[in-house]
Order: sequence, then C-alpha cells, then structure tokens
Amino acid sequence: MRGLEAGIIVAVIAPLIGIFLVLRRYSLIADTLSHVSLAGIAIGLLLGINPVLAALGAAVVASLGIERLRTSKKVYGESALALFLSGSLAVAVVILSLAHGFNANLFSYLFGSIVTVTMNDVWMIFVLAIIVVTTLGIHYKPLVYITFDEEAAKVSGVKTQRLNTVLIILSALTVALAIPIVGVLLISALIVIPVVTALQLKKSFAITIIYAEIFSLISVVAGIFASFYFNLSTGGTIVLIMLTIFGITFVYGKK
Repeated sequence: MRGLEAGIIVAVIAPLIGIFLVLRRYSLIADTLSHVSLAGIAIGLLLGINPVLAALGAAVVASLGIERLRTSKKVYGESALALFLSGSLAVAVVILSLAHGFNANLFSYLFGSIVTVTMNDVWMIFVLAIIVVTTLGIHYKPLVYITFDEEAAKVSGVKTQRLNTVLIILSALTVALAIPIVGVLLISALIVIPVVTALQLKKSFAITIIYAEIFSLISVVAGIFASFYFNLSTGGTIVLIMLTIFGITFVYGKK
C-alpha cells in the first residue's frame, strides 16, 4: 500500500516537470541528475544516513552547478551535463568500492522496489511533491513562455535565468522523490516517456499534460501491481508498460 501511494504521487509529479524538460530539449538533465543521485546514495550508504536525503542533497547541489556552468557560456549545456554525469558516476563507483561493492540495499535504489518503501519515504515524497506542484503553479505562465521562446521572454522582462534555476531544482526534487519507486537508473524514463507519448497525439499544451498524466498513472499503477504479484523489478516493469503505451500511441498518431 505504501509503495502504491508513493507511486501515484510520483506518477503525478514526473510529467509536470517532464513536459518542460522535453519541449526545451533538456531530457538529458533527468538522466544526469539520476547519476548524481546514485553518488548521493553511495555517500548516504557509506555514512549511514538516509540515502534518499543524500541523493536529494547531491541532486540539488549538482543542478545549481549545471545551471551555473551552462549560463557561464564557457561550457556548452550538453558538455556541462556530460561532466556531471561522468563525474558523479565515477564518484559513486569509487565510494561503492570502498563500501565493499553492491549490496541488496543499493540494488533496490538502482531499480526500485515497492517492498522497501517506508512510511517516512511516503511522507517525504508527499512533502517534496507539494513543493514541486506549488512552485510550478506560481511560475506556470512564465515557464510556459520561456519553454516556447526564451529570447522573447527575456526581452519582455521575464527573469529567465531565475526560472531556469527553479526548473532544474524542481527536476532535482522530482528525481529524488522517484528513487524509491523506479530506481536511479530508470528515473529519466518516468519523467520523459509519458510526455513523449502524449506529444504523439499532437494536442494543445494543457491537453498534452493531461494525457501525459494519464499515461504515467496507468503505467505506474499497473507496473506496481504487476511487479508485486509476479515478483518483478518495479522500475523495469513500469518502464516496459510505458514503452508499450508509447508504441501504441506512436502507431495511432501516424494514422
């Protein structure tokens, strides 16, 4: 039950962030932050602190670093992502080697596991979700503006740099709250695939978000039940269902 509650919350939040990342071609940010989160989890396991909180801290700090490098113009946006992705993965591997390699706890964080979700995890995910939704609600219109035309938004007086920072921090929070459900290695799929699937239907921005939410909820709920009853990996099952829905929608969209 706890896993289902957490999964539903994550399923609602992920597409809300994903729509902005996908349309701005920032999809790789989710993947980068997931690898940073792996380093945070490794640090948490090594130091004996909550791995999800450690992943959250690492993701937020990295998100600020990525945005700082991107806006400095000294490093191209994709290069900044590559630096953090490879660097954090190296940190994680070194720390895990010091902690005598992979163990059962780490495996659940890598691929997700509904049986390891605690009530504290549910409450933490719920609080983070409220923060994400509230912040998106406050900045919704300017975020939509910069998503479609950042230069025009800047000329119009919109504080684009601040909004970009807000967006990447929200992405870090979303990545952190999705870890217990789909795991570090599959988080980017949860954020990106429902949105890409909804875009195949070629609807308006608002309707696309609604479809992305529907696809996300169906995939997560069905994936959690299937993984529980058939003893499968939660994250992998969810992503496979998402990909199946994408395939169906892609064919339907072409027709």
